[in-house]
Amino acid sequence: MKLTSLLASAAMVLGLATGAIAQDKTKVGFIYVGPVGDGGWTYEHDKGRQAVEAEFGDKVETVYQESVPEGADAERAITQMALNGADLIFTTSFGYMDPTINVAKKFPNVKFEHATGYKTADNVAVYSARFYEGRAIQGHIAGKMTKSNIIGYIGSYPIPEVIRGMNSAFIHARKANPDVQFKIVWAYTWFDPAKEADAAKVLIEQGADVILQHTDSTAPQAAAKAAGNVITFGQASDMSEYAPLPRVSSIIDNWAPYYIERTQAVMDGTWASSNRWDGIDKGMVGIGEISDAVPAEVKAEALALKDAIASGEYHPFTGPLNKQDGSVWLAEGEVADDGTLAGLNFYVEGIEGDIPN
Repeated sequence: MKLTSLLASAAMVLGLATGAIAQDKTKVGFIYVGPVGDGGWTYEHDKGRQAVEAEFGDKVETVYQESVPEGADAERAITQMALNGADLIFTTSFGYMDPTINVAKKFPNVKFEHATGYKTADNVAVYSARFYEGRAIQGHIAGKMTKSNIIGYIGSYPIPEVIRGMNSAFIHARKANPDVQFKIVWAYTWFDPAKEADAAKVLIEQGADVILQHTDSTAPQAAAKAAGNVITFGQASDMSEYAPLPRVSSIIDNWAPYYIERTQAVMDGTWASSNRWDGIDKGMVGIGEISDAVPAEVKAEALALKDAIASGEYHPFTGPLNKQDGSVWLAEGEVADDGTLAGLNFYVEGIEGDIPN
């Protein structure tokens, strides 16, 4: 009887110890707008999740839900993740902004991080990358390499992040080649290979021999390859399977250091709401290898532009710049402030067409 009691007590202690170890794990959740295999945006966020696991080992547990539509579905998914014990939740698409805020109110002890948004709370931080810096470099290469002088741009949604990128690419394409025109097709999706391919084909039919995209799949790369004599740039991820042509370079999102840093802050009890917006200088925005399809002189110019941006010597939005209607936006030498850029809702002079509502 004593032996039985002893064994029972030992089992109970072991169970409590095991429970304590399990509870010591920090649970980190990720909500994704696309599939982890999209080859672009979500793929890179999931690489960041994997980096968290590699950094902290059995001190963390990570969970994710992929292909979560923006809106009510997102709120349900975020709520369920919080109910399942997540200590920290990264919601990785602009349309998750209000759902994140709504869920955060119900779970004050959970920390939330929303990508590309602007609404914060005591337990909600926001973070994004200065993608427009990479767009400047893409624009320069595109302006130098186009033969038709028509550059196509596939937009996802008409939000400031996307409009900033279009403007930055156009400004630098025009600096490189004053005859450049932009043709824009709005796909109204982040990830839909069929729609993205169709958008690329429409632009190519309109004479574009360069395609830029702010959508997440490699479908535009495939469409350009099939068309021939069309160059592209990887979006969010390197998309190097299409190098050296049509993909001649890329913007690469590197979320891993940020995800590791913020997870560590939760572990340490030092996490606080913040607004992070890093770029090439901090490594959050990477420029993929510029392929040998780009002339050596153009490659050297693009890398010099990258270095100037990284050092702070040059800002992609430096005047003189006018708005689309010809009114002055930035005077000679004036640099756009972050507040204006964060809410940017107009085209610069030279881009044709209206921004959809």
